[in-house]
Amino acid sequence: MREMTSRTIESTEVESTVAGTIAAGFAALSDQVRLGILEELAKEETCVCRLLEKFDIAPNLLSYHLRVLRDAGLVNTSRRGRWVDYSLNEEALEALRRSVPTAVKN
Repeated sequence: MREMTSRTIESTEVESTVAGTIAAGFAALSDQVRLGILEELAKEETCVCRLLEKFDIAPNLLSYHLRVLRDAGLVNTSRRGRWVDYSLNEEALEALRRSVPTAVKN
């Protein structure tokens, strides 16, 4: 049996954190509304008010979906006065793409 060292424990914790981050990203992508939001944000950075015009859902539900995407690190936010603008976090999306095994890509 392999002896557990502090370096092994740190490595295991990092792997667990990375796996958790990837899993959270894919969980966030598992909803049709959130995929639609990402599709809109792929076109351009936009504010919540414009997203509300595009989706036939209650404002609190849109906020929920945006929070899930934000918590998963898939979108960035920037405040403009009382408005919040959203944009894609391209690096996080690319990390999810790279995490899919090659066999699944073919």
